[in-house]
Amino acid sequence: MDPRKPRIGIIGSGAIGGFYGLMLARAGFDVHFLLRSEFAQVREHGLRLESAVHGDWRMPVQAYASAADMPPCDWLLVGAKATSNGELAALIAQASAPDAKVVLLQNGLGVEEQLRAALPGNLHLLGGLCFICVNRVSPGVIRHQALGAVNLGYHSGPASDGGLSIVEEGARLFRAAGIDSQAMDDLGQARWQKLVWNVPYNGLSVLLGASTLPLMADADSRELVRALMAEVVQAAAACGHELPAGYAEHLFRVTEQMPDYWPSMYHDHVQQRPLELQAIYAEPLARAHAAGCSLPRMQMLYQALAFVDRANRAG
Repeated sequence: MDPRKPRIGIIGSGAIGGFYGLMLARAGFDVHFLLRSEFAQVREHGLRLESAVHGDWRMPVQAYASAADMPPCDWLLVGAKATSNGELAALIAQASAPDAKVVLLQNGLGVEEQLRAALPGNLHLLGGLCFICVNRVSPGVIRHQALGAVNLGYHSGPASDGGLSIVEEGARLFRAAGIDSQAMDDLGQARWQKLVWNVPYNGLSVLLGASTLPLMADADSRELVRALMAEVVQAAAACGHELPAGYAEHLFRVTEQMPDYWPSMYHDHVQQRPLELQAIYAEPLARAHAAGCSLPRMQMLYQALAFVDRANRAG
Protein backbone atom coordinates (compact mmCIF):
# COMPACT_ATOMS: atom_id res chain seq x y z
CA MET A 1 0.00 0.00 0.00
CA ASP A 2 1.35 3.43 -0.97
CA PRO A 3 2.03 5.23 2.36
CA ARG A 4 1.24 8.55 0.68
CA LYS A 5 -2.32 7.49 -0.02
CA PRO A 6 -4.86 8.49 2.64
CA ARG A 7 -6.72 5.97 4.74
CA ILE A 8 -10.44 6.02 3.92
CA GLY A 9 -13.26 4.85 6.18
CA ILE A 10 -16.79 4.01 5.05
CA ILE A 11 -19.53 4.66 7.62
CA GLY A 12 -22.63 2.94 6.30
CA SER A 13 -21.51 0.33 3.77
CA GLY A 14 -24.80 -0.17 1.95
CA ALA A 15 -25.44 0.75 -1.68
CA ILE A 16 -23.79 4.18 -1.72
CA GLY A 17 -20.97 3.59 0.76
CA GLY A 18 -20.33 0.11 -0.58
CA PHE A 19 -20.11 1.25 -4.21
CA TYR A 20 -17.74 4.16 -3.68
CA GLY A 21 -15.69 2.26 -1.10
CA LEU A 22 -15.26 -0.68 -3.48
CA MET A 23 -14.22 1.57 -6.35
CA LEU A 24 -11.63 3.30 -4.15
CA ALA A 25 -10.33 -0.02 -2.80
CA ARG A 26 -10.00 -1.43 -6.31
CA ALA A 27 -7.94 1.64 -7.23
CA GLY A 28 -5.46 0.77 -4.47
CA PHE A 29 -6.61 3.00 -1.62
CA ASP A 30 -6.56 1.78 1.98
CA VAL A 31 -10.31 1.48 2.62
CA HIS A 32 -12.03 0.30 5.83
CA PHE A 33 -15.75 -0.59 5.92
CA LEU A 34 -17.99 -0.28 8.98
CA LEU A 35 -20.95 -2.70 8.82
CA ARG A 36 -23.73 -3.87 11.07
CA SER A 37 -26.00 -6.76 10.17
CA GLU A 38 -23.87 -7.78 7.16
CA PHE A 39 -20.54 -7.85 8.99
CA ALA A 40 -20.11 -11.63 9.21
CA GLN A 41 -21.15 -12.14 5.57
CA VAL A 42 -18.83 -9.44 4.24
CA ARG A 43 -15.89 -10.43 6.43
CA GLU A 44 -16.07 -13.97 5.05
CA HIS A 45 -17.04 -13.32 1.43
CA GLY A 46 -16.15 -9.68 0.76
CA LEU A 47 -18.34 -7.30 -1.23
CA ARG A 48 -19.68 -7.99 -4.72
CA LEU A 49 -20.45 -5.32 -7.31
CA GLU A 50 -22.77 -6.08 -10.21
CA SER A 51 -22.30 -3.08 -12.47
CA ALA A 52 -23.58 -2.30 -15.94
CA VAL A 53 -20.69 0.19 -16.18
CA HIS A 54 -17.73 -1.44 -14.40
CA GLY A 55 -18.56 -5.14 -14.74
CA ASP A 56 -19.26 -7.78 -12.11
CA TRP A 57 -16.62 -8.56 -9.51
CA ARG A 58 -16.14 -9.54 -5.89
CA MET A 59 -13.44 -8.18 -3.59
CA PRO A 60 -12.28 -9.00 -0.06
CA VAL A 61 -12.47 -5.89 2.13
CA GLN A 62 -11.31 -4.70 5.54
CA ALA A 63 -14.56 -4.98 7.50
CA TYR A 64 -15.42 -3.93 11.05
CA ALA A 65 -18.44 -4.36 13.29
CA SER A 66 -17.41 -1.47 15.57
CA ALA A 67 -16.05 1.99 14.77
CA ALA A 68 -13.78 1.66 17.80
CA ASP A 69 -11.94 -1.17 16.03
CA MET A 70 -11.22 0.88 12.91
CA PRO A 71 -7.84 2.57 12.44
CA PRO A 72 -7.87 6.39 12.41
CA CYS A 73 -9.05 7.44 8.94
CA ASP A 74 -8.02 10.58 7.05
CA TRP A 75 -11.26 10.58 5.06
CA LEU A 76 -14.63 9.29 6.22
CA LEU A 77 -17.36 8.75 3.64
CA VAL A 78 -20.74 8.62 5.36
CA GLY A 79 -23.17 6.55 3.31
CA ALA A 80 -25.65 5.96 6.16
CA LYS A 81 -29.14 7.39 5.72
CA ALA A 82 -29.93 10.82 7.19
CA THR A 83 -32.43 9.10 9.52
CA SER A 84 -29.44 7.78 11.53
CA ASN A 85 -27.63 11.12 11.90
CA GLY A 86 -28.34 11.25 15.63
CA GLU A 87 -25.88 8.43 16.25
CA LEU A 88 -23.31 9.17 13.55
CA ALA A 89 -21.21 11.74 15.41
CA ALA A 90 -19.97 9.20 17.96
CA LEU A 91 -19.00 6.74 15.21
CA ILE A 92 -17.19 9.45 13.26
CA ALA A 93 -15.25 10.59 16.33
CA GLN A 94 -14.12 7.01 17.01
CA ALA A 95 -12.94 6.37 13.45
CA SER A 96 -11.42 9.73 12.52
CA ALA A 97 -7.80 10.82 12.49
CA PRO A 98 -6.97 14.35 13.70
CA ASP A 99 -7.98 16.87 11.03
CA ALA A 100 -10.02 14.21 9.19
CA LYS A 101 -12.31 15.09 6.30
CA VAL A 102 -15.90 13.85 6.73
CA VAL A 103 -18.05 13.63 3.57
CA LEU A 104 -21.82 13.25 3.97
CA LEU A 105 -23.07 11.27 0.96
CA GLN A 106 -26.69 11.99 1.87
CA ASN A 107 -29.77 13.49 0.28
CA GLY A 108 -31.78 16.48 1.45
CA LEU A 109 -31.24 19.77 3.27
CA GLY A 110 -29.85 20.47 6.72
CA VAL A 111 -27.87 17.24 7.06
CA GLU A 112 -24.53 18.99 7.57
CA GLU A 113 -26.00 21.43 10.10
CA GLN A 114 -27.59 18.55 12.00
CA LEU A 115 -24.23 16.79 12.36
CA ARG A 116 -21.86 19.75 12.70
CA ALA A 117 -22.82 20.67 16.25
CA ALA A 118 -21.95 17.18 17.50
CA LEU A 119 -18.57 16.87 15.74
CA PRO A 120 -15.18 17.88 17.10
CA GLY A 121 -14.17 21.31 15.79
CA ASN A 122 -10.95 20.02 14.24
CA LEU A 123 -12.82 17.88 11.70
CA HIS A 124 -13.65 19.17 8.24
CA LEU A 125 -17.25 18.59 7.11
CA LEU A 126 -18.11 18.28 3.42
CA GLY A 127 -21.26 17.45 1.51
CA GLY A 128 -21.22 14.92 -1.31
CA LEU A 129 -23.96 14.76 -3.93
CA CYS A 130 -24.18 11.39 -5.66
CA PHE A 131 -25.70 11.07 -9.12
CA ILE A 132 -26.04 7.32 -9.42
CA CYS A 133 -28.50 4.45 -9.90
CA VAL A 134 -27.41 1.88 -7.33
CA ASN A 135 -29.04 -0.37 -4.73
CA ARG A 136 -28.17 -3.21 -2.39
CA VAL A 137 -29.80 -6.43 -3.61
CA SER A 138 -28.69 -8.86 -0.86
CA PRO A 139 -26.13 -8.99 1.97
CA GLY A 140 -22.78 -7.92 0.54
CA VAL A 141 -24.10 -7.49 -3.03
CA ILE A 142 -24.52 -4.08 -4.71
CA ARG A 143 -26.15 -3.53 -8.10
CA HIS A 144 -25.05 -0.48 -10.11
CA GLN A 145 -27.24 0.35 -13.10
CA ALA A 146 -26.01 3.72 -14.37
CA LEU A 147 -24.22 7.02 -13.70
CA GLY A 148 -21.90 7.38 -10.68
CA ALA A 149 -20.62 10.96 -10.35
CA VAL A 150 -20.13 12.46 -6.90
CA ASN A 151 -19.62 16.21 -6.50
CA LEU A 152 -18.17 17.72 -3.34
CA GLY A 153 -18.65 20.98 -1.46
CA TYR A 154 -17.12 22.30 1.77
CA HIS A 155 -19.47 22.99 4.65
CA SER A 156 -17.41 23.84 7.73
CA GLY A 157 -14.20 23.25 9.63
CA PRO A 158 -10.76 24.72 10.23
CA ALA A 159 -9.76 25.18 6.57
CA SER A 160 -8.03 28.52 5.97
CA ASP A 161 -8.97 28.83 2.28
CA GLY A 162 -12.68 28.17 2.56
CA GLY A 163 -12.09 24.46 2.05
CA LEU A 164 -11.25 24.75 -1.65
CA SER A 165 -8.01 22.74 -1.47
CA ILE A 166 -9.70 20.03 0.59
CA VAL A 167 -12.62 19.74 -1.83
CA GLU A 168 -10.22 19.52 -4.77
CA GLU A 169 -8.23 16.83 -2.95
CA GLY A 170 -11.39 14.81 -2.37
CA ALA A 171 -12.44 15.13 -6.01
CA ARG A 172 -9.01 13.88 -7.08
CA LEU A 173 -9.42 10.79 -4.88
CA PHE A 174 -12.66 9.86 -6.62
CA ARG A 175 -11.27 10.59 -10.07
CA ALA A 176 -8.29 8.34 -9.30
CA ALA A 177 -10.86 5.56 -8.81
CA GLY A 178 -12.49 6.21 -12.16
CA ILE A 179 -15.38 8.22 -10.72
CA ASP A 180 -16.38 11.58 -12.16
CA SER A 181 -16.10 14.18 -9.39
CA GLN A 182 -16.13 17.98 -9.35
CA ALA A 183 -15.74 20.64 -6.68
CA MET A 184 -18.88 22.69 -5.95
CA ASP A 185 -18.65 26.38 -5.04
CA ASP A 186 -22.08 26.54 -3.39
CA LEU A 187 -23.07 23.43 -1.45
CA GLY A 188 -26.43 24.92 -0.45
CA GLN A 189 -27.49 25.51 -4.03
CA ALA A 190 -26.26 22.08 -5.08
CA ARG A 191 -28.44 20.45 -2.44
CA TRP A 192 -31.50 22.30 -3.76
CA GLN A 193 -30.61 21.13 -7.27
CA LYS A 194 -30.49 17.50 -6.10
CA LEU A 195 -33.93 17.93 -4.52
CA VAL A 196 -35.39 18.71 -7.95
CA TRP A 197 -35.02 14.99 -8.70
CA ASN A 198 -35.35 13.49 -5.23
CA VAL A 199 -38.62 15.16 -4.23
CA PRO A 200 -40.79 13.78 -7.07
CA TYR A 201 -39.23 10.42 -7.85
CA ASN A 202 -38.54 9.20 -4.30
CA GLY A 203 -41.96 10.10 -2.96
CA LEU A 204 -44.00 8.99 -5.97
CA SER A 205 -42.20 5.65 -6.12
CA VAL A 206 -43.57 4.92 -2.63
CA LEU A 207 -47.08 6.32 -3.07
CA LEU A 208 -47.69 4.93 -6.55
CA GLY A 209 -45.59 1.77 -6.25
CA ALA A 210 -43.87 2.72 -9.48
CA SER A 211 -40.26 2.87 -10.69
CA THR A 212 -38.97 5.54 -13.05
CA LEU A 213 -40.00 3.84 -16.30
CA PRO A 214 -43.76 3.66 -15.61
CA LEU A 215 -43.67 7.11 -13.96
CA MET A 216 -42.23 8.53 -17.18
CA ALA A 217 -44.59 6.55 -19.42
CA ASP A 218 -47.87 7.80 -17.95
CA ALA A 219 -49.20 11.25 -18.89
CA ASP A 220 -50.62 12.03 -15.43
CA SER A 221 -47.53 11.00 -13.48
CA ARG A 222 -45.30 12.89 -15.95
CA GLU A 223 -47.34 16.02 -15.32
CA LEU A 224 -47.11 15.50 -11.57
CA VAL A 225 -43.32 15.01 -11.72
CA ARG A 226 -42.95 18.24 -13.68
CA ALA A 227 -45.20 20.15 -11.25
CA LEU A 228 -43.23 18.94 -8.24
CA MET A 229 -39.95 19.82 -9.93
CA ALA A 230 -41.26 23.32 -10.62
CA GLU A 231 -42.19 23.77 -6.96
CA VAL A 232 -38.67 22.82 -5.84
CA VAL A 233 -37.17 25.31 -8.30
CA GLN A 234 -39.57 27.96 -6.98
CA ALA A 235 -38.63 27.18 -3.37
CA ALA A 236 -34.92 27.32 -4.13
CA ALA A 237 -35.33 30.77 -5.67
CA ALA A 238 -37.31 31.98 -2.66
CA CYS A 239 -34.45 30.80 -0.44
CA GLY A 240 -31.86 32.68 -2.50
CA HIS A 241 -30.73 29.93 -4.88
CA GLU A 242 -31.53 30.62 -8.53
CA LEU A 243 -31.09 27.27 -10.28
CA PRO A 244 -29.77 27.15 -13.86
CA ALA A 245 -32.36 27.85 -16.53
CA GLY A 246 -33.89 24.62 -17.82
CA TYR A 247 -32.37 22.53 -15.02
CA ALA A 248 -35.61 20.72 -14.13
CA GLU A 249 -36.30 19.85 -17.76
CA HIS A 250 -32.72 18.59 -18.09
CA LEU A 251 -33.24 16.18 -15.16
CA PHE A 252 -36.57 15.12 -16.64
CA ARG A 253 -34.89 14.20 -19.94
CA VAL A 254 -32.01 12.44 -18.19
CA THR A 255 -34.53 10.28 -16.30
CA GLU A 256 -36.26 9.37 -19.56
CA GLN A 257 -32.94 7.97 -20.82
CA MET A 258 -32.03 6.08 -17.62
CA PRO A 259 -32.61 2.36 -17.17
CA ASP A 260 -35.68 1.58 -15.09
CA TYR A 261 -34.81 2.46 -11.49
CA TRP A 262 -36.43 2.13 -8.08
CA PRO A 263 -35.32 5.11 -5.92
CA SER A 264 -33.81 4.51 -2.50
CA MET A 265 -36.93 5.62 -0.61
CA TYR A 266 -38.92 2.81 -2.21
CA HIS A 267 -36.40 0.23 -0.94
CA ASP A 268 -36.56 1.76 2.54
CA HIS A 269 -40.35 1.53 2.45
CA VAL A 270 -40.38 -2.11 1.30
CA GLN A 271 -37.88 -3.07 4.00
CA GLN A 272 -39.84 -1.11 6.64
CA ARG A 273 -37.00 1.28 7.36
CA PRO A 274 -37.70 4.91 8.31
CA LEU A 275 -38.11 7.16 5.28
CA GLU A 276 -35.83 10.18 4.87
CA LEU A 277 -38.74 12.59 5.15
CA GLN A 278 -37.11 15.21 7.36
CA ALA A 279 -34.18 15.98 5.06
CA ILE A 280 -35.95 15.58 1.70
CA TYR A 281 -39.35 17.11 2.53
CA ALA A 282 -39.80 18.67 5.97
CA GLU A 283 -36.67 20.83 5.98
CA PRO A 284 -37.13 22.23 2.44
CA LEU A 285 -40.81 22.90 3.19
CA ALA A 286 -39.91 24.71 6.41
CA ARG A 287 -37.31 26.88 4.64
CA ALA A 288 -39.70 27.69 1.82
CA HIS A 289 -42.47 28.58 4.28
CA ALA A 290 -40.10 30.89 6.19
CA ALA A 291 -39.32 32.60 2.87
CA GLY A 292 -43.04 33.10 2.17
CA CYS A 293 -43.23 30.40 -0.49
CA SER A 294 -46.16 27.96 -0.65
CA LEU A 295 -45.61 24.45 -2.07
CA PRO A 296 -49.03 22.73 -2.05
CA ARG A 297 -48.11 19.63 -4.07
CA MET A 298 -44.92 18.98 -2.14
CA GLN A 299 -46.77 19.56 1.15
CA MET A 300 -49.44 17.04 0.20
CA LEU A 301 -46.81 14.53 -0.93
CA TYR A 302 -44.97 14.92 2.38
CA GLN A 303 -48.11 14.46 4.47
CA ALA A 304 -49.13 11.36 2.52
CA LEU A 305 -45.64 9.88 2.90
CA ALA A 306 -45.62 10.63 6.62
CA PHE A 307 -48.87 8.67 7.01
CA VAL A 308 -47.51 5.76 4.95
CA ASP A 309 -44.25 5.77 6.93
CA ARG A 310 -46.01 5.65 10.31
CA ALA A 311 -48.41 2.94 9.20
CA ASN A 312 -45.62 0.89 7.64
CA ARG A 313 -43.47 0.90 10.76
CA ALA A 314 -46.41 0.32 13.10
CA GLY A 315 -47.47 -2.76 11.15
